[in-house]
Amino acid sequence: MEKHNYKSAIILGMHDAIVSLTGLIAGLFFAFTDANIIIITCIISSITASLSMGAANYLAVKSNGDKQAIIAALWTFFAYMMTCILLISPFFIFSDSDIALTFVFIMAIFIILLFNLIFYHKKSFFKNFFEMLSVCTIVSIAAFTIGEIANKIFGI
Repeated sequence: MEKHNYKSAIILGMHDAIVSLTGLIAGLFFAFTDANIIIITCIISSITASLSMGAANYLAVKSNGDKQAIIAALWTFFAYMMTCILLISPFFIFSDSDIALTFVFIMAIFIILLFNLIFYHKKSFFKNFFEMLSVCTIVSIAAFTIGEIANKIFGI
């Protein structure tokens, strides 16, 4: 039996969850600041997005003739959901939304750091770590800006 490397499936789920969910959390936080709205929206988004990402990876891997498409899809789904659970958890732990948001970003950095420590060699660790961190930061800033604009337009 052929040994299969599911690192790309894990990267797909984990990284997309970090980028999309930190962006969503930042956007919601600055548009609403109500922790309950943030939690409910993020739970719904996490479940639907993890299913979507798993399904998309299944179709992508299967289109290449890979017989391990279902396992790759499950790794993507699992990585996405676990990342989302970690990122949403500060809102369950801290009653102060500002502190929770701070810990969301700390958690995102920790997940990126841990992932890179596990999967990348020393020579490419810093490059990959800072690349992932930069993408997440840019998306979060964009989401913050969208949240601010939505807040101003709709007066929420």
